[in-house]
Amino acid sequence: MPAMAKSKKKPQNDNTIVQNKKARHDYHIEDTFEAGLELMGWEVKSLRMGKVQLVDSHVFLKNGEAWLLNTHISPLDTASTHVLAEPTRQRKLLLHKKEIAKLFAKTTQKGHACIALSLYWKQHLVKCKIALATGKKDFDKRATDKDRDWDRQKQRIVRDHNK
Repeated sequence: MPAMAKSKKKPQNDNTIVQNKKARHDYHIEDTFEAGLELMGWEVKSLRMGKVQLVDSHVFLKNGEAWLLNTHISPLDTASTHVLAEPTRQRKLLLHKKEIAKLFAKTTQKGHACIALSLYWKQHLVKCKIALATGKKDFDKRATDKDRDWDRQKQRIVRDHNK
């Protein structure tokens, strides 16, 4: 019998460090951008360990630059012994001037905000997915929850019917 080659499936390597799940619940996402992050060494080590929170993170634009605010990166005890670590410092976002101009034009309109959706690895670099968004009203949130529940019920019905 000839030896058959085993097909080894690589596990799907998800490069996501953290997601802001609350953002999709609270906002209608209109447009997304990929931005680089200016980080210190201890912050990169903390990101590798997953010690980051994006819950209330948003983007602030001033003087033609974009800054990420309210992102909490917890310092590691072993990695930041010689540095005074500030967990919620402002971090500069690296974007093209055209992207910053577009963000600035949209965020000056009433009801628009720029929020952080996720942090992820792209090769050896840390990237931040940011979004232009408008806030949802309470009835929009209820409608979204209702649709999600109905989709789950449909999947259950189909699954039970196919058994």
